[in-house]
Amino acid sequence: MNKLLYIILISLFSLTIISCAKKSDSSDTTSSVSFVAVGNNGTILTSSDGTTWTSRTSGTSYDLRGVTYANSTFVVMGASGTILTSSDGTTWTSRTSGTNDTLYRGTYANSTFVVVGDNGTILTSSDGTSWTSRTSGTSYDLDGVTYANSIFVIVGENGTILTSSDGTSWDNKTSGTTLYLSGVTYGNSKFVAVGGYGYDNGTILTSSDGTTWTTNTSGATYAYWGITYANSTFATVGPSGSIFTSSDGTTWTSRTSGITNHMWGVTYGNNTFVTVSYGGDILTSSDGISWTSRTSGTTNALYDVTYKE
Repeated sequence: MNKLLYIILISLFSLTIISCAKKSDSSDTTSSVSFVAVGNNGTILTSSDGTTWTSRTSGTSYDLRGVTYANSTFVVMGASGTILTSSDGTTWTSRTSGTNDTLYRGTYANSTFVVVGDNGTILTSSDGTSWTSRTSGTSYDLDGVTYANSIFVIVGENGTILTSSDGTSWDNKTSGTTLYLSGVTYGNSKFVAVGGYGYDNGTILTSSDGTTWTTNTSGATYAYWGITYANSTFATVGPSGSIFTSSDGTTWTSRTSGITNHMWGVTYGNNTFVTVSYGGDILTSSDGISWTSRTSGTTNALYDVTYKE
């Protein structure tokens, strides 16, 4: 009897250990991934809080230039038409894009992913798996895309601005500039597009409807490459560690980043701004004003970062 009781106790103890191990394994899976950053040589990093980062296997050595999240799917895009998708940020699957052009940025709205790239490339998808090429009407490189007020807005080379209500048919708008537009976002009842020429001539355009655009004096000699809006704050980043913030998209203030590497992408989530740089830097801020450097674990260039809402 004592022997039987002993065996039962040992069995129950073993089951408890196995159960705990499974719970531990599950806690380190998809639910822990909130931020995803991408960069050179197939680099993918993930984080639950923007502070601690983990390297993931992407399955590609191509440079990855953009990342977005929607419809329970992370979508990463990059060189040679690379598109990767993941439901959890951990395991990634290569998709056929139908193009060899470099793809830079993407967004999701109206049940549609829209991805943009070199030579006027626009791709759309309902699920991130199957992609369709759309006619952009331009051969200029397209670099930024967003959606708000029932309209997609794309920006790119030579001051290009395109708009669409459905992601399928696109109209060319007059921007008033020939500078390269690198990013676009929406906040405080307006679209804000940023760019420059090379590292210089920082330019900012604003629009209430995506159709009529006004050039604003930014006061910056540096170009702007990435932009986001959250917490009543526009934050834009650029060369040599430059960060600028604005409450209205018109008046901008320079912030101290503490680094000199070129900064490309910026996002907001979990009450935190996160930006990434060409030197593998990752910085975080709760307000867009004071920034803290985080350990990324890589020196590869990082181009973009997104948050899983």
